[in-house]
Amino acid sequence: MSKFLFLYFYIFVLILSAQALTLDECIDETLKNHPDIKKLTLNVAQSRSFVDIAKADYMPQINVGAQYNPHNTFVMPQNGQFKTISDDNWQVDASLNQKIYDFSKTSSTIKAYEKNENIANISLSDTKALLVYSVKNQYNLALLQTKALESREKDLQTKRELHKQAQALVREGLKTEADATTILSALYIAEDNLAVAKADLHKALTTLSLYMGRKINFDTVLAEGTELQKIQNEDSLLENVLAKNLSLKSSLEEIDKNSFIYDATKAQNYGSIDAIASYTHQNSLNEYDVSLVGVSVKIPIYTGGRISAQTEQARLSKESAKESYNSKKLLIQEEVESLIIDLQRYKHTIKAKESLIESSKASKEIVEARYKEGLSTYIEILDATSTHLYAELGLIEAKFAINKIINQLEYLQGETK
Repeated sequence: MSKFLFLYFYIFVLILSAQALTLDECIDETLKNHPDIKKLTLNVAQSRSFVDIAKADYMPQINVGAQYNPHNTFVMPQNGQFKTISDDNWQVDASLNQKIYDFSKTSSTIKAYEKNENIANISLSDTKALLVYSVKNQYNLALLQTKALESREKDLQTKRELHKQAQALVREGLKTEADATTILSALYIAEDNLAVAKADLHKALTTLSLYMGRKINFDTVLAEGTELQKIQNEDSLLENVLAKNLSLKSSLEEIDKNSFIYDATKAQNYGSIDAIASYTHQNSLNEYDVSLVGVSVKIPIYTGGRISAQTEQARLSKESAKESYNSKKLLIQEEVESLIIDLQRYKHTIKAKESLIESSKASKEIVEARYKEGLSTYIEILDATSTHLYAELGLIEAKFAINKIINQLEYLQGETK
């Protein structure tokens, strides 16, 4: 009795010492450490700087300059002849240019860059949602492999006991050597399947650790939330996806961005009106000042067709962005409809597997009892054992498939948690 108590205590200590991990921890660490997030965060800051650059065209442009020539030759008429004089000269000047009106070219350019910043922010959110989706899948896959490992270990233990029973029955003359040999073969297959399940679990944990940026031990205990996720508002699912999908939002921003670029390009045809002012102080033999205050009007008369070509290019980009949005919308609608169909199918699969587990368990217990009495064949007992095992594995896989579909639908709705 004391040995059993010691064994239970040892197992309890192992469980307490094992590393525990939750899905939220995996998501938080991935979003904190993944290089794609850091890269896109920099892209957002870069896009914001382009907005500041475009807004600078609204501000006064002030330039100051200076020039000094230590040796300069001047030619001057004197008594009907030209004489040269060598002397130094210097000049300082300042100029101011203030845009007054450019037919919305600058404002449209600023709005285009603001849309580009929005696209960068949406791209960052979409990458976060995609990483969350990937982490959820890898976490659920690790849970799947953990449960599959438990089922495989139970199956291996069952086959070991069956092999011992078969050997005992052979010794008693109730079974032939073929029974023991066949069950031994099934035992080897079960050992191989267990090794495969362990390898698959290692792969899932390794992938998860790469996302998080830290190593996850094989004995890590994965916390389970709701065993089977459920989707909310299934009737309005497609409508929610189309309204919240980050990729579609990015495409809409792309359409607006290209529209503003088109407006800015068209505005080049009309030129601009600027206020100008300058002051120059020059010392060149004589010292004097030059001042200027006025308005400058610039209208492009002929550019070799450049502005027309740029305008047409901007128009085509705007139309292409619209068609890209429509194409993306159709693909998302098709994907959502397909996922809903798969979701309904797996719900029926779960019901079937649960019923099969109950019936196969009862059948397995009856066949095992009959086999001990020498009333059943090894074929019947192996068939009953395999049926029960694959029913358990099928139920685990069906639940994983449903959770994966729901994770995908959440990603399509822009969920980042």
